[in-house]
Amino acid sequence: MRPASPSSFYFCGTCEKKRISPSRQYKARLGCHAFCNVDRLSNRDDTTRRTGSGVCYASAMPQRPRIAVVGAGNLGGALARSLHRAGYAIDCIVTRPDGPSRTKARKLAQEVGARVCLGLPADLHAHVVWFTVPDAEIARTARDFADAMSWKGRIALHSSGALGSDELDALRRRGASVASAHPLMTFVRGSQPSFAGVPFAIEGNAAAVRLARRTVKDFGADSHPIRRKDKAAYHAWGTFVSPLFTSLLATSEEVAFLAGVKKNEARRRSLPILLQTLANYARFGASDAFSGPLIRGDVDTVRKHLRSLAKNPAAREVYRALAYAALAYLPVKNRQALEKTVRSGRN
Repeated sequence: MRPASPSSFYFCGTCEKKRISPSRQYKARLGCHAFCNVDRLSNRDDTTRRTGSGVCYASAMPQRPRIAVVGAGNLGGALARSLHRAGYAIDCIVTRPDGPSRTKARKLAQEVGARVCLGLPADLHAHVVWFTVPDAEIARTARDFADAMSWKGRIALHSSGALGSDELDALRRRGASVASAHPLMTFVRGSQPSFAGVPFAIEGNAAAVRLARRTVKDFGADSHPIRRKDKAAYHAWGTFVSPLFTSLLATSEEVAFLAGVKKNEARRRSLPILLQTLANYARFGASDAFSGPLIRGDVDTVRKHLRSLAKNPAAREVYRALAYAALAYLPVKNRQALEKTVRSGRN
């Protein structure tokens, strides 16, 4: 539905007291609670209140805006479900027309009471469009959607950790306020993590940042500002604490196999020490959670480790890289001898 012309607006009691100028009343359709519009109710506006011959948006506009989620992958699914649980109305799940994506989108839409859209519909009722597509597709998707509808007064968000809000510049130039809002959390198939307590890094235009912060707060999550130029380093940090940590665990299974322990058994037997290590890190920090031969300065044990890893050169290089990190960032004894031993472990 197109906004009404200024001549077709009227003041309800609330707006009349505020003395809002008619020239600014067009914002009513974009979520401002202080304005009124006399457009007739459509079938989708049955929750709004009639006042005279029109609709008073000052009283009818919901506190939480309607949202469209672009993408139905692991992150998009978690986001849509969290928005739904927090009381946000999901207008549509936007997806590609191919089979697997459409099937996932249909299932997700049923869960959150939304419709499935193949592309951004011209009749979109959402005030916020949240992109959860892969990083390489954000700017292209924004360009594809730029002419799909009017973006004036709308909010566009994306959830890339590495990319800034300028990926949505095609929409900003059409009048949207844009921001990036990235949750420091891992999303994998078969898992549905809660956003409660999750830190979101947010940057972008002021209006979009304000809305993103409010939404994150409704999740029970935390928001933190980030400079656009710092996003690559920020994402590298996140890669260390989850994907590369998982890579380390995969390497540990290979080392366990050298010791005659099968991978599934290694995973089961590793869980107690892993959980205790994380608990120690959470409580004491890295330095006081550090243990083992390096902190003791046990050169002989480190040398034995490196010899045993000769059968798996890739795992040995991981060991050496992490040992160098320990020597750089953690308290160790016998540092010079350890450095020499780790360095000689190349051959």
